[in-house]
Amino acid sequence: MTDRRSFLGTVGAATALALVGRIRLGDAAVVPRARNVVLVHGLYADASSWMNVIGPLEDAGLRVTAVQNPLTTLAESVAATRRVLAMQQGPTVLVGHSWSGTIVSEVGDDPKVSALVYVAARAPDAGEDFPALAKRFPSPPASAGVVITDGFAQLSEAAFLNDFANGVAPRNARLLYAVQTSNVATLTSERTTVAAWRSKPSWYAVSKQDRTINPDLQRFLAKRMAATTTEVDTGHLSLVSHPKEIAGLILSAAGVAP
Repeated sequence: MTDRRSFLGTVGAATALALVGRIRLGDAAVVPRARNVVLVHGLYADASSWMNVIGPLEDAGLRVTAVQNPLTTLAESVAATRRVLAMQQGPTVLVGHSWSGTIVSEVGDDPKVSALVYVAARAPDAGEDFPALAKRFPSPPASAGVVITDGFAQLSEAAFLNDFANGVAPRNARLLYAVQTSNVATLTSERTTVAAWRSKPSWYAVSKQDRTINPDLQRFLAKRMAATTTEVDTGHLSLVSHPKEIAGLILSAAGVAP
């Protein structure tokens, strides 16, 4: 596996000539100016959850694609993301919210991926038992609201509105609950084989009022990957409640001034 510096050295002369913006990281690495952004949604949601983030990114001249994550198995979710990445031309920022940070970690070593962004997301190490890691921190309230029916998991109405969509305007929260996506219950225990954040520059948005993934767990993950980190004073769905802040972080990862 390449380290960050050797990865950046493989970008190539043609891409280097096309660099429009650069952003300095804590380890003095430099990322290329991205042309594309690929967004991956997490559990209990679908690709439309990125709707308010997409506009600012496109206004900045980036090509944006939101993956419709099947939420069945890790292999199928990874395959869906790889299909989208295969269609990108040039450096691409890969962004994951919530559980889909697992996908970002697994798929982010793709040569097209120039940077990784985790939004209140899991960021497992290769082969790591993430549920065991999470137990080192107080259990978030949303965990008590998971309802499993015929092997598929969803959140109860109370847990969705109070613990998953806290910080979102009540009307919007109810609309999101109405289109909540279920996932195969065993999905959250599957393990990755790659930790792309070990070789790619990474950014992390911590949700300070998160009731779905413990904020201190998020801080631990961000520190472990030496990510460029911001904290947003909202709940788990920062991409819905604070799209400008999340778009700004993605633009930074793309080498574009927000």
